[in-house]
Amino acid sequence: MDDVSGIVTDSATRLFSSLCDRETLARAASGAWAEALWRAVAEAGLASAAVSEQHGGAGLSIDAALDLVRIAAEHSAPIPFGETVAGTWLLDSVGISVPAGPVTIAADGPAVVRATPTASGYRLEGRLNRVAYGRHVDACVVEFLVDHEVFVARLDRGDFSVEDGNNLAGEPRDSLTISVEISAERSGRMPPQLGGLRALGAVVRTCQLAGATARAGAESIEYAQQRVQFGKPLSKFQAIQQMLAVFGDQIAVVAAAADMARHALGGPHSYLTAAVAKARASEAAGVAAGIAHQVHGAIGFTLEHALQFSTKRLWSWREEFGNEHEWNTVFGRHLLRAGSDRLWPEITLI
Repeated sequence: MDDVSGIVTDSATRLFSSLCDRETLARAASGAWAEALWRAVAEAGLASAAVSEQHGGAGLSIDAALDLVRIAAEHSAPIPFGETVAGTWLLDSVGISVPAGPVTIAADGPAVVRATPTASGYRLEGRLNRVAYGRHVDACVVEFLVDHEVFVARLDRGDFSVEDGNNLAGEPRDSLTISVEISAERSGRMPPQLGGLRALGAVVRTCQLAGATARAGAESIEYAQQRVQFGKPLSKFQAIQQMLAVFGDQIAVVAAAADMARHALGGPHSYLTAAVAKARASEAAGVAAGIAHQVHGAIGFTLEHALQFSTKRLWSWREEFGNEHEWNTVFGRHLLRAGSDRLWPEITLI
């Protein structure tokens, strides 16, 4: 990490730690938009961290910017920070101007965007499902096919109608209906090495899983040290020690998967690395969430306890942009196509 990235990381940690208090998280889970949090993130330049300096951003690498996404997730930040970082980076990379407000990416639920070339660009029609924070964003990044080639486009707030929905954590997951003509300046070819928006979203969720898993682990350790049962802290019981040891393994696994995915993003093996990372992180996050609630017992399930903000996100994020079954299938089919002689080289390539 260079000096600039370190300064930005420290700033992000202080900001999210200060503003993601329990009251803010509870209001957001009930449907309120965290306006003060978003404004602070935007004013600090974090939302445009991966946008080039010539286009008004901080100019961080996408690798470094995604580490900020992990930090935001560790504090359960109830804003589309990961989507904005990834979406603005992609728009900037393909030469599309970047909006000032929050951005989301649409590639989680089943979606078919039909594109018809026009004299000045394309006419896009379709429905996008489970779009993160669709009701609150200024722009949505979508992909579509033209002559078997993948394009990416920026849809602005007036280009779609919104039907509200939520995930288990109370985060907005909305359905967008689009029927709009966009200019050529708002579209560009998707970099082929990324493998599409769904893979990009998978990298974002992998980094978020790393943050939320670490937070749930820290809360579980703290609770085990403070909660006294039969005259001694829970952390002194061998069964709890064993569970926390397994928890530590899962934290390390998800962290390694997130690092692997963000380091590879944009490189020649970006797509397959995203597949492996998201599959492994989703699996480990599920185990971690279960242990967290075993350690906490009944109190961990109450709305008054902070653990829910992390574990509900773990259960939600492990399914979003593809769960372990989907991405294991992607990698498994790749190995089958490569053939038996390429099995070990393909595995060690990631």
